[in-house]
Amino acid sequence: MTQKNWHTQRNGTCVTISRALPARFDVSASARFPVVARARLGHQIRQDMWRSLQNLRGFSPVVRVERVEDELLVTAGGRLGYPIARHVPEIIADLLNDTAHRARWIKCAREVAA
Repeated sequence: MTQKNWHTQRNGTCVTISRALPARFDVSASARFPVVARARLGHQIRQDMWRSLQNLRGFSPVVRVERVEDELLVTAGGRLGYPIARHVPEIIADLLNDTAHRARWIKCAREVAA
């Protein structure tokens, strides 16, 4: 699925990427990142979150990247079409804090910002 099928909303210092509007977080986790290209970082996280949770029926990813002072606050999660499985927030938090994923996302978003 290409990026053209995703909604990107920009509101001041915040970028929200979602499959459906309005963007809704039924489940989420957050992490802080260095300042890089917000939309690119959001799309990278969205892709990997989708890969991790694509078998979760009714899941629609949402990623919000907001600049807070000298860093970015990323909230990743999304809508669920069915009752939440308790492990989903943990999967998202583990993904956001995985050092290999973080390094790749930051590198990719820095290249775009340069």
